[in-house]
Amino acid sequence: MTVPVLDVRHLSVQFKTESGLLQAVRNVSFQVPRGQTLGIVGESGSGKSVTALTVMDLVPNPPGEVTAGEIFFRPDEETPAVNLRSLSPATMQKLRGDQISMIFQEPMSSLNPVYTCGFQLTEAILQHQEIAPAAATDQAISLLQEVKLLDRDNELAAIIAQEHPKWEQTQILAAVKQRQQEMLNRYPHELSGGQLQRVMIAMAIACDPTLLIADEPTTALDVTVQARILDLLRELRDHRGMGMIFITHDLGIIAEIADQVAVMYQGEIVEYGSVWEIFSNPQHPYTKGLLACRPMPHQRLRQLPTVADFMEVLPDATGTPQIREKPQDAVGVLAYQTVITAEESAARLATITEQGPLLKVENLQVGYPVRGVLGNTQRYVMAVNNVSFEVFQGETFGLVGESGCGKTTLARALLRLAPAMGGHIWFNGQDALRLKGAALKQLRRELQYIFQDPFSALDPRMSVGAAIAEPLKIHKVARSRRNRQERVAYLLERVGLDPDCVSRFPHEFSGGQRQRICIARALALNPQFIICDESVSALDVSVQAQVLNLLKELQAEFKLTYIFISHDLAVVKFMSDRIMVMNQGQLEELGPADRIYFEPQEEYTQRLIQAIPIGNLERIQELQAARQSKVAS
Repeated sequence: MTVPVLDVRHLSVQFKTESGLLQAVRNVSFQVPRGQTLGIVGESGSGKSVTALTVMDLVPNPPGEVTAGEIFFRPDEETPAVNLRSLSPATMQKLRGDQISMIFQEPMSSLNPVYTCGFQLTEAILQHQEIAPAAATDQAISLLQEVKLLDRDNELAAIIAQEHPKWEQTQILAAVKQRQQEMLNRYPHELSGGQLQRVMIAMAIACDPTLLIADEPTTALDVTVQARILDLLRELRDHRGMGMIFITHDLGIIAEIADQVAVMYQGEIVEYGSVWEIFSNPQHPYTKGLLACRPMPHQRLRQLPTVADFMEVLPDATGTPQIREKPQDAVGVLAYQTVITAEESAARLATITEQGPLLKVENLQVGYPVRGVLGNTQRYVMAVNNVSFEVFQGETFGLVGESGCGKTTLARALLRLAPAMGGHIWFNGQDALRLKGAALKQLRRELQYIFQDPFSALDPRMSVGAAIAEPLKIHKVARSRRNRQERVAYLLERVGLDPDCVSRFPHEFSGGQRQRICIARALALNPQFIICDESVSALDVSVQAQVLNLLKELQAEFKLTYIFISHDLAVVKFMSDRIMVMNQGQLEELGPADRIYFEPQEEYTQRLIQAIPIGNLERIQELQAARQSKVAS
């Protein structure tokens, strides 16, 4: 049997809080074999990241404290295992970043915005290796090539030679060095999310670590970029023989990268086994719930199952919470009742499109000025370029595409939050781009917006009751204080929150609860039309299922029309009647949701669909076969 790189035994971690001791990790044990990946999956607050930070000795003390357990690390088979908990801070600091590295969830906050990416990468190399700065720079370039952020020297030389056919070899080599240096000289804000994550991966592998910990490294990325990062991590693991811990809340991603899986719930590992065992025969009700609540684009469901459909948490005689599995027949009935036939889906779409459009967009153009040194506008970058579509009453119109394709700019233009350079926006027969004063205010009452990040969308100094009541005051609806309080209480109850929480502040709620508050605020004025802009992308898959189900229920109850924006085609497919695919500011493809997914016409749409982490047994088998074939060759 392969000697494990990491062997964690009976680990427990607690935090001191104002309300007492919080047990973040309880009696956790696992192993990471060399050249394999352990996937740790669970919801926010399950203890995944605390476990990883404990391995790295990065849990702040106080308030955190490791109360029990041992962490054995063995860099190679000839070296005896060492207990990381017994090492001095200085020894651990030398080990961290050298033999044990970590990729954090948010690359923008992990990189220093005032230093270039090249400086930060070479700094990480010089910290652990006694080499000259020039050699560190060469190594940094090589690492950026390995993570595919830079072309290899010969590939880049071939590109430059094609661009400048008359150049001599010395000129081409000088241009290669210049372009490599240009990449090193870029600051974090000049790179996309996927590029920044590649820089973080390059820093993590700079000293050829034995163990790599990746904490939610793809959560904020587009599905296509996510697929490329997963491919890269698999390739680096196999090429370098690293052990890897991959942390996520999405079992679909786990299927793409893991060999072994540990499912965590409330600080404990509730299920542990091979990726095949977990997906083919899950034993714990929490694991079953996580697998079921992910939107699967090949299914047609009225509602998504949630974790609560599979289990309930009840206190025992001593008051300790105990998990109890719900009867399987109840879950089976739920799944059967939520299936929508293709005929039903087609009939609904036909009924919706019989009437005239509620929103009609014609040849819309939105551009951002690029200014020169003197502040004069030199040209425009077209974020939305000549886009036309219609949205019908009661429809959910899906808008999908990668980051930077113009989705959010288009949505903001509909509300007049981004100025249009050309085209028309007709809402209820009115030209929205010509409205002013009271007419524009009325438009914004009918058109509401649910933003991606609920925490930044809510004023931290304002109670949730005041936040929901604010639109009522601005538009002079429910004029008396009592009427506003009744309306706020009703809305909170309708989105599944306790009306007694009106005096609490945003930081006192979870991410899913904050998004429900934002939904309640959007509903306050009884709008006809709501734009949901990546409104579930930052949520755990289990919470995401609850919010998606809620949006569908509210649509039926309040006769709402949605534009649902996401980079995740699986989520858009579940929610939408029709889908529009955008690419680089232009309309790439538009049609019924089933047709877009099952019969995509454009290559770009096909790539989006292929990048969805399905996480089924066929995909696991395919990845395992490909890996075995690669090893054999």
